[in-house]
Order: sequence, then C-alpha cells, then structure tokens
Amino acid sequence: MPGQCAAKAVREGLSPMSALRPSPITPTVDFERDGVQHGFLRLPYSRDDSAWGSVMIPICVIRNGRGPAALLTGGNHGDEYEGPLALYELARTLDPKDVAGTVIIVPAMNYPAFRAGTRTSPIDKGNMNRSFPGRPDGTVTEKIADYFQRELLPRADIVFDFHSGGRTLDFVPFCAAHTLPDKVQEKKAFAAVEAFSAPFSMRMTEIDTVGMYDTAAEEMGKVFVTTELGGGGTSRAETVGIARRGILNVLRHAGIVDGAVEKTPTRWLDMPSGDCFAFAEDDGMIETMIDLGEKVDEGQVVARIHSTGRTGMAPQEIKARMSGLLAARHFPGLVKAGDCVSVMATVEAVNI
Repeated sequence: MPGQCAAKAVREGLSPMSALRPSPITPTVDFERDGVQHGFLRLPYSRDDSAWGSVMIPICVIRNGRGPAALLTGGNHGDEYEGPLALYELARTLDPKDVAGTVIIVPAMNYPAFRAGTRTSPIDKGNMNRSFPGRPDGTVTEKIADYFQRELLPRADIVFDFHSGGRTLDFVPFCAAHTLPDKVQEKKAFAAVEAFSAPFSMRMTEIDTVGMYDTAAEEMGKVFVTTELGGGGTSRAETVGIARRGILNVLRHAGIVDGAVEKTPTRWLDMPSGDCFAFAEDDGMIETMIDLGEKVDEGQVVARIHSTGRTGMAPQEIKARMSGLLAARHFPGLVKAGDCVSVMATVEAVNI
C-alpha cells in the first residue's frame, strides 16, 4: 500500500510524504446523503486574530439517489462574480425532486480571495487556478486545491468552473472547453458548451496550463467546461442571466436535472494559436481602438499605449497578428509591460 501511495503521489505531482498526509479540510456535509445540505469545508487556519480559527468555505450538496454527479464552482478567482451569483442562487432554489444524481456546489472556491475581492488569496497570494494538484501540508490555497484534487474531482462526472475577466480583463460572454487528446472526452465537453448556449462558444487555448484546475479535471478524464462572462471586477444583468440559464441547461443536458435544454443562438469561436494574444511592452495609458466583438483584420491597430512620463511621445501601437474578432481586452485605463492587451478569436460558425 505505501508503494501504491508513492506512485500515486508522483502521478499527481505530490511528494510521497504529502500523499500520505490526510487533507486538513473537514466537510460538514455528507456527500452520500439524499436531500439538500448547506454546510462548509472547514480548513483550520491559525492566525493573529484567531489562534484556533478556520476558513469556512460554503458548500451545498443536492442529491437524489444514484446517478451522474456535477461539481459546480465559482470564485476560483475572487474578483469574478457571475459564477458566485449563479451558484448561490442555484443552491438556494434547486429542488432535489428535480435531480437525478448529485450536484455539488462551491460558489466561492478560493473563499479568502472572494471575501477580499481579489484575484489571489490575501493570505498567501495563492492563485487557485495555478495551484493544482495542491498540497495537504502547503499554503492555505494549496490545501484547498489538494482537497478538490483528492476528494471532490474524483466524485464528479462533469465539472463546470465559472470565470470572467475580473478586474483586469473584459470578455465577450462565452462558454468554453479545450481541444483534448482524447476526442471522446473532447466531444462530450463541447456538447456541454453547446448546451450552455452562451452568445459565444469558444474552443479555448490557454497561455499556460500548468497548475490549472482545468488541467487537473481533464487529466482525470472528467468533462470540463468553463466560461468567461464579461469582467471589469463586476457583473452585469446580461452576464448573470447567461450564467443562471446556462448552468441549468448544462445540468439538463447531463441528465442530472429534469427538463429540456433551452437553446439560444451561439457563435462558435476558435483560438487557433498563440497569435491570438497581444501583450504590452511598455507601461502607460491604454487606448482601445476596437470594441469587444468587433471584426479585426491582421495588422490592424487594436490598441495604443501612451507614455505618461512626459509629453511629446508617440504612442506604441498594438497590432493584431491575425484576423478575427476581438474576444477580450485589457480593462483598466493603465497598463504595465507584460499585461495581456487583447485576445483575438476566429469565427467558426453560428448555431441556432
């Protein structure tokens, strides 16, 4: 048994000693009990203002007999709000009589970051979506990631993680999945994306997949679906409505919730290469030259960065490296060297 644990640790990116340690997180819910339970994932956290304190991460489990299981998360980054708004509402309103299987809802995955309204945790500066597989003996963020890796992800058949642009990016509202080596798994993920019925549906490319929740779920063979629904560190009535309708559609599509999928038109987008991304090379004040969702030609100026250190300086032009539409843009008025300025996508099809 110790040898098996050590081998499993290597596969999950943990040290053998870490794999032998139990998670310090204790759930106050029973994942095998039918009905609706509202509780917490309690993580001990000793600190100046509470020597024997805990981080109390809200969780809801809605179960009705045997069947497929969905793990629904928001607040992976603490300044993204459509997911938490949709999931707190779903936890309050979903009737177990309409469920066949299990729905596990964690509306604010990185709860310390969510409480602070920041992308990363104020406790350890941990970015939850770069912390997998986590460590049971690591930082607070790593301990939460470890619990999802070892306890929650294995319970799920489909995993849905809500995102938006947070304080620094703004997106056209889309639901997304990734191109995968396993084409059966990929097909299931894109079928769930289509069922979500966002205004845009994306075949998504990531800048870096190391440590991502997405990668952890996909490597376990789970159907993983995500979103980018607006941004700017706030939410809009339109994007919250998309989140609430879409998650019910996905649960219906998966056969977990009773009812028919309510489809609306969606435009399929693709991010075919790294040419989708443009980055600032200087600090300054950004001027957006193209609005979200507008058509862009290769070589067209999508943004200009103006020097703020002195007058008389010509702005730096950021040009599109491919044709398509503007899917995302930098949100604050000031930009730093290395910041993502824009994301392009190609239009593949329109489904009604």
